[in-house]
Amino acid sequence: MKNKSGRRRRNQNAHQKTTRNKAAAGDGNEDMLSKLPNDLLLNILERVDTLDAIRTCVLSKQMLKLPTMFSRFFLSVSSVPAYHDKARVSSLSVSDMLRTNSALAHVTDNFLSTRSTEVAICKLKIRFILMQRDSLVIGNSVARAMATQKVDATEFEIVTEKAYKICSSDDLLQYGKQFNDFIGACPDAFAGLRCLWLRNMRFGELDIPNILSTCKLLESLRLTHCDSGIHSVVQVEHARLIELEVDNGKFERVELTCLPKLEQVTYNNWFSYEDPMYFGFVPQLSKLSLIKTGSRLQKTLELSQFLVNVPSISDLHLDFRSENIWVIPESPELLTPVLSKLQLVNLDHLPEGCDLAWTMFILEAAPSLKELCITVWDRCCIMFTGTEFRKENGLCDKADVKWKPYAPGFKHKNLVKLAIYGFQPDDNFVRYIRCLAEAAVNMAEISLHDRKVCGRCGDLDLEVQVKVCPSRYPRTAEEKSQVTEVLGLASRAVVHFRS
Repeated sequence: MKNKSGRRRRNQNAHQKTTRNKAAAGDGNEDMLSKLPNDLLLNILERVDTLDAIRTCVLSKQMLKLPTMFSRFFLSVSSVPAYHDKARVSSLSVSDMLRTNSALAHVTDNFLSTRSTEVAICKLKIRFILMQRDSLVIGNSVARAMATQKVDATEFEIVTEKAYKICSSDDLLQYGKQFNDFIGACPDAFAGLRCLWLRNMRFGELDIPNILSTCKLLESLRLTHCDSGIHSVVQVEHARLIELEVDNGKFERVELTCLPKLEQVTYNNWFSYEDPMYFGFVPQLSKLSLIKTGSRLQKTLELSQFLVNVPSISDLHLDFRSENIWVIPESPELLTPVLSKLQLVNLDHLPEGCDLAWTMFILEAAPSLKELCITVWDRCCIMFTGTEFRKENGLCDKADVKWKPYAPGFKHKNLVKLAIYGFQPDDNFVRYIRCLAEAAVNMAEISLHDRKVCGRCGDLDLEVQVKVCPSRYPRTAEEKSQVTEVLGLASRAVVHFRS
């Protein structure tokens, strides 16, 4: 009995001690939270989704008033409770989407009408579904905030009820009309907008120019699966636009007529079989990104003609999506006038097995080039695998691009960094690195990486995955030493194995 009662007392004492420790820890946390100054708490809360921040504020009396003092807002349809639970996202119905969007509209209106007007809004970003009633609530509440408060930067990301893959032509036209009605009903909200991202809309011939004229302060425009009809031509003019991105539109051509402040352009997967863009007055344009699944059926780009009005490009990104190369190697005499200021080049998703020597034409034509990054990768998740589809669309043959040096003994003085992703210790890579290092007399760093990791590729059928050749990237110290020896670089460049 004595032993049992002794054990009982020890267990009770241990339990009481644990309880006291938990209580003390809780009190300590409460004290620590209450001692944090408001400016620090606001700095923390404004870094997360606004609805998540509000849920956090409910946990402490001190923090209950903080949401009225927020200067940054990010309200997204994906953060409303029905979407916040990841387990339920896949099973959401149309009615769920309607309730979610309505809740977002109500929360937006409530936030903007009850917050302290003494605190300026540094950034307001709202992602919502294009539905008439909800859109009007959001647009009107934002317009009132712009009229009564100081709002520095406002962003709209507008998605549609249907994803593009299940949209018909009538759906795209209907969404375009809905957006036109929206912007017509809330012109003041769009007049103060800085960033706009539209998806899945087909407009009339003059609609996009009208949108741009309404959004007077717009600095960034992104159009995803948006156009003015198949094979349409759109002219873009705006006094303040800095960034333009076009994803998968059915435009024949996008004409950048007059954009005095434009600095960055991205065009992803154009539909045209001719030059996809025309550059007019774009004196500040310095960064250009072109992404395209190339085929034998489309026109290859002659950069000397395509960029004839853009001699200011300093950062060039070309993504070939693991298919045919769609640029033509040209002589330095033709290309140097448009690439003379080029400093950074990124050649992405070059098809595996193709000779890399053709990329040297850029080096010859760009005397100011400092960094070159190349990714060689047959990325199966973005490639079309159907045999018949590939034949019909000219995706079968990956022929080498023909190139020969225009100036034997050519030397480049400014290139100092080379990065290769997808490096394999074969003749193609070794020959290319030797050639480039011999030309770039001041090369200081060569970084060799394995293939990039892609979670989507791992989700594909095993039959597709087995077609990808296993990587032979050197991993052991001995293998790396052998590659370095084979390269036999006479220059002072340092070879790094980064994977």
